[in-house]
Amino acid sequence: MSATTDDDTVQNRSEIVFLYDAVDANPNGNPLSGANRPRIDPQTQQAIVTDVRLKRYLRDQLEDDGHGVYIRNVQEEGNQYTRGELLEDRLKAVDIDDYDLDDEDEAEQLREDIFGEFLAESVDVRYFGATMSVDTDDEYAAHLPDHFTGPVQFSPGKTMHAVNENEEYDSLTSVIATQEGKEQGGFDLDDHRIQYGLIRFHGLVDEHGAADTNLTAEDVERLDTLCWRALKNQTISRSKVGQEPRLYCRVEYADESFHLGGLDKDLTLDEERSAADEELRNVRDLTVDVDTFVQRLENASDRIERVRVVASDVLECSHDGEVGGPDVLYEALEDAVGADALEIVDVYEEHAATMPDET
Repeated sequence: MSATTDDDTVQNRSEIVFLYDAVDANPNGNPLSGANRPRIDPQTQQAIVTDVRLKRYLRDQLEDDGHGVYIRNVQEEGNQYTRGELLEDRLKAVDIDDYDLDDEDEAEQLREDIFGEFLAESVDVRYFGATMSVDTDDEYAAHLPDHFTGPVQFSPGKTMHAVNENEEYDSLTSVIATQEGKEQGGFDLDDHRIQYGLIRFHGLVDEHGAADTNLTAEDVERLDTLCWRALKNQTISRSKVGQEPRLYCRVEYADESFHLGGLDKDLTLDEERSAADEELRNVRDLTVDVDTFVQRLENASDRIERVRVVASDVLECSHDGEVGGPDVLYEALEDAVGADALEIVDVYEEHAATMPDET
């Protein structure tokens, strides 16, 4: 049975900035719109992606990697699973019959074992928490809290610019549908996508809440490759294809209860070097201005333990008048926080170390 010690749990707060883009895609449809249209702020025309959508990508990638996930898609091979059945699946290593519940010490040990095993086998709960939604008469649920508050939280993401909805997909799908199946008429006509969007997410890892879900330092380091790989691997459905990770940065702070806050807003489009919002069609049409982002980190460099970062090879950045690929950002960060504190993430080299132990 897995156990987590106090030394394993997260000791440092982290702040995360994650950018990914969508080309001719629907990054987060709104089923309440009646046509699953992209979520768009009516005032700013920025596309919106909920934190729930991002967490779904991350959970699905965790499950594909072989980690235990509690909140997962319940449709598996055509079978519907209840929350109680999913809970029992997480706790199959704990046999309640092995405990004498009339003995106070053994009853307490059972509670500790169920709590520890559930979190050990439910990595998504360690990150994001969960509402248990299980009948309290369930023999396992009776020994667990009714909810876990996740120490890793993301704010809803928004594009860094106004977007255009591409109505041409509706017309194109209609033509193909009527040509291929005249007897049935058109189908799949509500195919709404944005032409392009660079989406900006902000996340926070709370070192105090980490103790409540046994979140480990290893779990946090897994995020450094998980976010990138989830966008690469989990956006393969017809409406989601066309999304790519562009920049991930996690700032790990040295001082307890301290974080700068709002680092995502410090990354902006360089207006002089980027196309107008209505003309943006792919990542090569824009340049990200990192001046304010780097400056804020430099100002707080004595309170920063390390900065872990990776950027797409085609993302153009500008800093202090210099324009170029990821090296412009990396060199600026090195000057800001020091070479010893900067770590460039090698996503595909590092992720193997965060995979579940097969033993």
